[in-house]
Parts: sequence; structure tokens; C-alpha cells
Amino acid sequence: MSDIIIHDQSDDGIDRRGFLKCMAWAGTGALFVLKGGVLNSFAMSKMGLYDKKDLKGDLSFVQISDSHIGFNKPANPDVVGTLQAAISKINALPTPPAFVLHTGDLTQLSKDTEFDTLDQALKGLKTGRIFYVPGEHDVLNDNGQLYRDRFGKGSQGDGWYSFDHNGAHFIGLVNVMNLKAGGLGSLGHEQLEWLEKDVKHLKSSTPVVLFAHIPLWSVYPQWGWGTDDSEQALSYLKRFGSVTVLNGHIHQTMQKVEGKVTFHTAMSTAFPQPAPGAPQGPGPMKVPAEKLNSLLGITDVNFVRGKHSLAIIDSALAG
Repeated sequence: MSDIIIHDQSDDGIDRRGFLKCMAWAGTGALFVLKGGVLNSFAMSKMGLYDKKDLKGDLSFVQISDSHIGFNKPANPDVVGTLQAAISKINALPTPPAFVLHTGDLTQLSKDTEFDTLDQALKGLKTGRIFYVPGEHDVLNDNGQLYRDRFGKGSQGDGWYSFDHNGAHFIGLVNVMNLKAGGLGSLGHEQLEWLEKDVKHLKSSTPVVLFAHIPLWSVYPQWGWGTDDSEQALSYLKRFGSVTVLNGHIHQTMQKVEGKVTFHTAMSTAFPQPAPGAPQGPGPMKVPAEKLNSLLGITDVNFVRGKHSLAIIDSALAG
């Protein structure tokens, strides 16, 4: 069966079954594997093409993002279905990931019922634990209190925290509470002070992974796709040989390398957004199912502790 529109049931240009079939392989997330101090990322859509030996290491984890539970517009009338497709892909991995990182916008409107639906769906993941950071859609009604009560237990401030796993240090940051002009993310003084203290005790050879919702680099500030004080945050990490920054928010895979820092934004499990600067502006983008694979991409990222260089490989899913 080809990935094409077979029957337009709602006159919106999208066949629900065809859309779900495409999204099942296009919007699933990325697998990260740490082996011998090297962190590699693999597109979940290409699992069948990788040697299983490459997918095993000292540590593996998965990033997903922007599930937007509660969204029901034509760009995707079944966000629960596409999230379930992502979960199935993760559960099919040859080695279950140690944990999953969800980089925000769990819900569309911060409703208790939406958090319930997400929680129930993610219980089907075959993993040890799920770590979260909030997106702006998760803190709409109560300054994020409901999100923190349910998904931020043990965190500090507005929900930031850190943990160590198999020699790597992970830092979950919150940059959606006090958005600046145009929607730019902001970390704030209190969180920046905490971050500086959090990394002081670490050896410079420790791989560091930061994750937050809005990108910590200037993807497109005119649309709020960046964080106004990210430069200060990253200044605390200059001495480290390996730093990876994982974000969501923009619903497309983009990457950038600055020295020893690799920035990576994730696809959404819900719907795509336009490329930066597109005439229609940001927001849910309605696309025919057969075009989805040309609008999303995959990235393989390798970084090594110390003085080794980073390697980036990009390819479109249609390629």
C-alpha cells in the first residue's frame, strides 16, 4: 500500500489512515546511544537500516517531543494515534532505552484530562523512566502548577532538575514561563544561578546533555524560536568536551554545531510546522500524507569526549 491520499473524508486534503501511516515512521523521535564516551543519534524512522550492534552501548535513550494531546485540527485529527505510533516504534527497538526524554508541549491546553490521556498512553512505553520538561502549552492556566504536580515532582523552581546516568550528566531546563517579546524563551536569573552551580563539580570530560522545550540557539527569533539568555547558560559549559542540547517546539529536525556543542531540535509526534521564515508564519501545517516525507528530515550526530571533532549527517526522509 503506497503512502498516498486514498480518500479525502473531510475535504481538508488529508486521508486519516494515510496520514497516520506516514506519521508512524516520520514523527517518531530519535534514539541516542552512548558507547565508549561517544554519543550517537539514530533516526527512529530508519531503525531497520542500522546494524543492531551500533544500537547497543553503555546507555541508550530516546527523545520525543510536542505530542500536543488535545489538538484536533485538520493538521492532525488524531494526535493520540500518532503518539501511539511513536510508542510502537520505541517498543520495537532491539534494546529498550534506559529512559525517554519528552521535550515539552505534552498537551494542547494544559487540561487535566489531556495530561491524563498522555500519561495513560506513555505507560505503554517499554522503558525505565520518562523525564519531562514543560512547553508553553503545558503552563497555560495555572503558571504550570498542574504540570509540576504531575510530571515535575522533585524538581526545583519552575521545574528544572538534573541527574546522572552511566557517566553522562543530564540537565532539564525550563524556558517557557516568562516568554519575552515575540515568544522568545527565557531561563531567568534564578535558574541560571542554579545551572552554574550544578555543573561546577563535574569533570570536563563528562558528557553533558541539556534538554528544554524552546531551542537554546537562535533558529528564528522573529517567530520566538530561540531563548534570550541561552548564551549565558552555555557559557557555563565551555570547559566541557562534549555538550548536546536537545529541544522541541519547532516541530522539525534542525541541527547546528558550535565548537564542542551540538544543538538538535526534534520532530513533533503531532504535526509539522513551516520552515523558518515561511510566508504563512509558524503554526500547525496541513500537508498531504504523500508530501510529509519530503518535509521532515533525519540527523545522525556523533560527539566524542575531549578533543575529537563532531560529525553531522543530514538527509531528507524522501532521499
